[in-house]
Amino acid sequence: MRLKHPTRETNLTGRVGRWSAQHPWRAVGIWLAFVVVALVAGGAAGSVKLTDAQSGVGEAGRAQRVIDQSFEIHAAEQVLLQSRTLRATDPAFAAAIQAVTSGIDGTGAAVDLRSPLEPGNGGQIAADGHSALILFDLNGKLDTAKDRIAPIAAAVSSAAAAHPQISIAETGDATIGKAIADTVDKDLKGAEKLSLPITLFVLLFTFGALVAATLPLGLAITAILAASGLLGVSSHLIATNDAANSVLLLIGLAVGVDYSLFYVKREREERAAGSTNVVALHAAAATSGRSVLISGITVLVAMSGLFLSGSNIFYGIAVAAMLVVAVAMVGSLTVLPALLALLGDRVEKGRIPYLSRHRHAERDSRAWGFVLDRALRRPVISVTFATGILLVLAVPLLHIHTSTPAASDLPSSIPALRTYNAIQQAFPGGPAPAIVAVQAPDVTAPSVRAGVAALEREALASGQAGQPIHELPSPDGRVLTVAIPLVGNGENAASAHALDVLRHQIIPNTVGQVPGVRADVTGLTAGTEDFNSLTKARVPIVFAFVLILAFLLLLISFRSLVIAVKAIALNLLSVAAAYGVLVAVFQWGWGESALGFTSTHSITSWLPLFLFVVLFGLSMDYHVFILSRVRELHDRGLSTSDAVAGGIKSTAGTVTSAAVVMVFVFLTFATLRQVSLKEMGVGLATAVLLDATVVRGVLLPATMKLLGEANWYLPSWLNWLPDISHTPQLPAAGLPQQRQPIPDAASEAPPNRVYD
Repeated sequence: MRLKHPTRETNLTGRVGRWSAQHPWRAVGIWLAFVVVALVAGGAAGSVKLTDAQSGVGEAGRAQRVIDQSFEIHAAEQVLLQSRTLRATDPAFAAAIQAVTSGIDGTGAAVDLRSPLEPGNGGQIAADGHSALILFDLNGKLDTAKDRIAPIAAAVSSAAAAHPQISIAETGDATIGKAIADTVDKDLKGAEKLSLPITLFVLLFTFGALVAATLPLGLAITAILAASGLLGVSSHLIATNDAANSVLLLIGLAVGVDYSLFYVKREREERAAGSTNVVALHAAAATSGRSVLISGITVLVAMSGLFLSGSNIFYGIAVAAMLVVAVAMVGSLTVLPALLALLGDRVEKGRIPYLSRHRHAERDSRAWGFVLDRALRRPVISVTFATGILLVLAVPLLHIHTSTPAASDLPSSIPALRTYNAIQQAFPGGPAPAIVAVQAPDVTAPSVRAGVAALEREALASGQAGQPIHELPSPDGRVLTVAIPLVGNGENAASAHALDVLRHQIIPNTVGQVPGVRADVTGLTAGTEDFNSLTKARVPIVFAFVLILAFLLLLISFRSLVIAVKAIALNLLSVAAAYGVLVAVFQWGWGESALGFTSTHSITSWLPLFLFVVLFGLSMDYHVFILSRVRELHDRGLSTSDAVAGGIKSTAGTVTSAAVVMVFVFLTFATLRQVSLKEMGVGLATAVLLDATVVRGVLLPATMKLLGEANWYLPSWLNWLPDISHTPQLPAAGLPQQRQPIPDAASEAPPNRVYD
């Protein structure tokens, strides 16, 4: 069969690629200068991190901002002393308490030190008498507390060594903060060391040559470096948290490799088909480059939906992801063709003997050809079967419960977390109390004092709170914080119910009735509930924004109403299935032993919305890449059925390699000890795996087979849309006089070349 040669002009990506190929040293120099300038600017500007007050939303965020404005916020620390045989009133136990308090006080780093040996000052003795709690704050700013906890930790360790009959351990904001920082830093370094070799191995297997394999990896690394510098600069406008840095690394490595993989593979296919280096580069720029551009813009559009979330946490994550995707996309379209032009045939240097022979011998993927042939032969059964699998996997999504990660986000083996859990058992609600921020012109006024006293009595009488209740007035006398330990562990349903009683019954009936007084509640439980409420309210808005814009982008890119609707439906199916797996593994705890974590029976509160926009964007990568090839073949004369078979078979190797890279990169995060990062890695890996197998290999071809020529349906009233869907004409210079016509789609030769 002889294909028609398209008659359209080379598109934007073709022109950009041609310029880079014609001016390779200039393009490479500009790219390297950009990376260096971004890194230097980011290092000079530093990074601005979100504070608790900035992260909070709703009533909890409002209360936290009032507290931040009225108090010098310190890190709260606790030292737990326990004995199976001795009671806190026994001389040996009391001596241990005295040794700890003296040691802490001697460092000069603690303020508001409260000992259980001094009644009324806030120290605690458990009901059974075998546990005691020393409370204090760390002097200095909260955000640097983890760097100043060492002297106090040493004093506590010294007291513990001197009193071996008593278990003495410390936890708190600074101690847990240091544990988190050390854990994340160590784990991320381990993930980097693990993900880079895995990625390189996959690329070596894909290309069979060392030079070709290092190009995508090098581009991804430089894109991550440049984006990290830009993130530091942008953090002065939109502050970020640690999750944003993890997202930047995770997304940057995945899309950086994928975008350049699509590009390089197409260039090498054209070279193998007999094109000159120049013509092959132009072909790759005009075809795969266009796919990269559409995919990148789709991810950017999806991530921009996070700006409608109403949360500063999501804003920082969105900026990080959008920066690294934009940088990787621009690099793939500019510096990559320049490097390929400079290298020429030297891109084949460093061939791996077996892999190189295997790659050159392989045409269409036999494995995917086997699956695809059967999906096309029985499309109704294939659609039913594949859809059923995804729907079954999505069922647990109906029972999703989210919570803000606290100490339980850390591995239980960390001493600070073990101490935190021990305190929670001995003093329920103590480590994470509800904080009532009482605001009044004068919190020492008799009416306010009476209202606060009634608040404390009612809280204890309700059975939803316990002792000790701690009060702290602000220096200006306009704010009073009341720390009330709630039942539960701060993250479960019991704590949520206690918070509801406190907010909607106890406060309105007590201090809330005092004229001129406002009382807002913050703390771990309040922050979780308010964040979940905001997310539930904003999810429909974010989903609608992302879906509508993605639909419009696909409609313009392919000029097909059916393609746009079907792509969104298939992506939603894969995302829902990934959600279901996430709930089963982490919320239900089915993956505890395999992944080495303790289930909190919830999903990290920021993760579902984040996963939706990221997964929806990333799943478009393969969809756009495959559909672009299918459309290219259809435009050149093949029937829809043959174009689907040829397009999917010819892209199978590239898409499979890209998916393997993404899955392994994401799964390296499943090896981290922080539960929220495990959830992120597993969720992303699951969605990509399902999208690249069930959706791409079965659902997409089967649905296109059923629809036939209706796949390209565009209502007449949409004919005004810009026509950018067809394959552009590639430069004629350097084209062979005679090109072998494309074989029939059923043959083994890949129907993916540019033909006269």
